[in-house]
Amino acid sequence: MYNEMLKDRIEAGLLLSEKLKKYKNSNTIVLAVPRGGVPVAAVIAKSLQLPLDIVLSKKIGHPYNKEFAIGAVSMDSMIIDEHPDVPQEYIETEIVRLRKLMREKYEIYMGNRTPLDIKGKNVIVVDDGIATGNTALVSINMLRKRNSAKIIVAVPVIPYDTVPVFEKNTDEFVYLIASKNFRGVGGFYEDFNQVADDEVIKLLSVESPIE
Repeated sequence: MYNEMLKDRIEAGLLLSEKLKKYKNSNTIVLAVPRGGVPVAAVIAKSLQLPLDIVLSKKIGHPYNKEFAIGAVSMDSMIIDEHPDVPQEYIETEIVRLRKLMREKYEIYMGNRTPLDIKGKNVIVVDDGIATGNTALVSINMLRKRNSAKIIVAVPVIPYDTVPVFEKNTDEFVYLIASKNFRGVGGFYEDFNQVADDEVIKLLSVESPIE
């Protein structure tokens, strides 16, 4: 296991690539979670000579405390926790708003490229770390609907207690640090600078290997 500290997202990507090398040059697509997951995923895609795309999902915040997630939504899937105090109308409005945002984001990051078809392919979903895991789980749900062959989630950092949830919901779960003293994803990186949209666009525009 690693010494509970990563230098930056590049190092995280290189270390995860080592654990994923059986997928090199295979029938596999790497899907990054923007923005922080893109630098990690770009390293993995390059190391394993795999095509790179993005997967978008957003948390739905509580109406009185936006930081508190009551669920998550992707382009065609959702997970909503039971919260009797939250009006159904609020949830429906948020879903519409967030899906519009995601469509706009995809266009910003990927231009007019068509999302890669994942049917019958292995998919490696990459982020720079998992805190609650809500948005990652919604992404997994969505990918299952698209009939991918196998779903692998690869993350550098995760709370120790959350590991079983991902082992249960994925075909393979790969991680570097599972901490019992989780203090936010950024607490496990020496360098955890905000990833700008420009950097994401640049990394995603690098020619991916042909499928």
